[in-house]
Amino acid sequence: MGMCGIAGQLGPDAPDIAAKMASCLHHRGPDGFGSWNEVFGPNAYISFGHSRLAIVDLTGSQQPIGSDHGCVLIQNGEIYNHRRIRSGSTYPFRTNGDGESILAAHSEAISASSSSNEFPEGGPHGWFRIAKGSNRALRHVEWIQRLDGIWGFALWDPRYSELILCRDPLGVKPLLRWQSSEGTLLFSSEAKSFRAHPEYTPVMDMHALVARLAFEYPLDNTTLFQGVAQVRPGTVETWSVDSNGRAILTGVAQYSTDSVTPLSHAKSPSPEELLDGLRHDLADRLMSDVPVGIVLSGGLDSSMVAALAYQSAKIADRPVPTCWTLTESEDNPDHIAATDVASAMDLDHTTWTMDDDVFWKRLPDLSWYGEDLDVSVLFFQPLFEKMSSNVTVGLCGQGADELHAGYPRYRDLRSHSTEVASRLASMNITEARALESKSLPSNLIGPGQAWVSPPPSPSTVFSNLESTLQFELDRGQLTNFQLRLVDRHSMAHGLEVRVPFLGRRHRSLSHKLPMDQRLPLVGLEKIALRKAAALTDLPRSVVDRPKLPAGTATSPRLLDEFLHEMGPRIREWNAEIPALNSVLDGMPEIGLGLRLFQAMHLDPSNSTISPNKDLISILDEAPPMEVLN
Repeated sequence: MGMCGIAGQLGPDAPDIAAKMASCLHHRGPDGFGSWNEVFGPNAYISFGHSRLAIVDLTGSQQPIGSDHGCVLIQNGEIYNHRRIRSGSTYPFRTNGDGESILAAHSEAISASSSSNEFPEGGPHGWFRIAKGSNRALRHVEWIQRLDGIWGFALWDPRYSELILCRDPLGVKPLLRWQSSEGTLLFSSEAKSFRAHPEYTPVMDMHALVARLAFEYPLDNTTLFQGVAQVRPGTVETWSVDSNGRAILTGVAQYSTDSVTPLSHAKSPSPEELLDGLRHDLADRLMSDVPVGIVLSGGLDSSMVAALAYQSAKIADRPVPTCWTLTESEDNPDHIAATDVASAMDLDHTTWTMDDDVFWKRLPDLSWYGEDLDVSVLFFQPLFEKMSSNVTVGLCGQGADELHAGYPRYRDLRSHSTEVASRLASMNITEARALESKSLPSNLIGPGQAWVSPPPSPSTVFSNLESTLQFELDRGQLTNFQLRLVDRHSMAHGLEVRVPFLGRRHRSLSHKLPMDQRLPLVGLEKIALRKAAALTDLPRSVVDRPKLPAGTATSPRLLDEFLHEMGPRIREWNAEIPALNSVLDGMPEIGLGLRLFQAMHLDPSNSTISPNKDLISILDEAPPMEVLN
């Protein structure tokens, strides 16, 4: 099927909102639009909207898609093992797409013989209405475990009046939800689409903001929008309606867990095994009926994807992908390294450089589509825009740093822990004290809520490398920062980006590596991965190249010059938020990003990017955040 924008509603409101929501997501899926709705009880509606990016079965597989057992599906993502599911199935397939394998797996597992149409009982809890009684989501764990891919999907089963919401194991693809005071549940790929509901007003979630500033990424299922939570990665939810037609959560079940489980050196995976796992995971991600490209930064991770391109293409029987590199100048180290890699691997390579005024022109795009505060990854917007005019699928190296301990902060966890705690302490705001004391409102914690468990203690979770890697895997760094960045900014241009390092084979092998094979006491980081890279034809200069932060590596001069020029204004804007200005002054790029977020997302009158406003005008007109003053 393909990467798409999905949206839907369940509850008492008239069923036209889902289509309006999906129309807000046209950038995610410019190749088609579909909607569907049904009345299934007194004052109860279900409706789906879908904006399609066609990648597999280009002329078929329109969504929403129905089944012979009466169910309806909308999906964002790819099921890489769909042919395997098809081969052993008696399900009457109507398309050649991968998404229908979800309906097939569901049909074969869930019998309607024990169908029950009773209304669940329950009531408000946190931001959502939750049912009492048994956990209905447990019925879906086994069949969902058959799926291998990346997805956010919604499946309606009229036999049970049941809505199933599910997200892939690591949260590569997004799925967000919000519930109105009248009980209507909205779900979508992006928060901006909730503006289609007349009751929704975007408001900053202060607990999430405090965590974002302290830890550098949001935690758990939070977003920066109050009332908007994510479906947890590796989780399936079931929803129905009560006797008044109000949507109610009837179950939450985790079908997948990732555990950092280091083995002894004698039992740990070899470099050959790591490389072979990545080679086959990459082959799976070449599944496409449209052109595929590699996001080649010149760093170790994307270079390994390029190094395996020919071998993986042969396994998958697909064309060899092309390479794409954007930097601020041709003498940038990333540019030089990427050129060396493409030349060594004999890959078609497109390179170009950023305009000097790129930050002035593209930052509103970055904020609007990213739904976050980061401005250092500005290069994503022109990079993905250029790629999307030539390819529809991209392959990137994300995930390797989380699996193999690639970030500089891992060298001194005590210092990092102290810095996080210091940021929390410096914020003069109630929500910061709540995170410090782990005293969040209890109804915001637990299954289906914004927080999985109470806020973490920095000194505990960052006490050693194994604990740190598990914490960041479970509670935010990968899902809420890295994967969210790539999804939002690539899909802003109708480009799907896949992450081979997070495939089942390589991921499961990586979890078993001893800590000193990820980060030795001295020397380069990601040592086991570098040993695997040394088995390829990559230049030694790339195999031994140290890790650099993505944004600052790609455009260090442009970013520094821009922040220097904007410095006085950033400090002025920070001063308008005295409760946070001390921490924001220490992170000028985040101070600027917060101001831009206020302007782009917290003004209810904004429904899209205004092409007629320059950056300074947008920033000057940002609505105040009275809650902080």
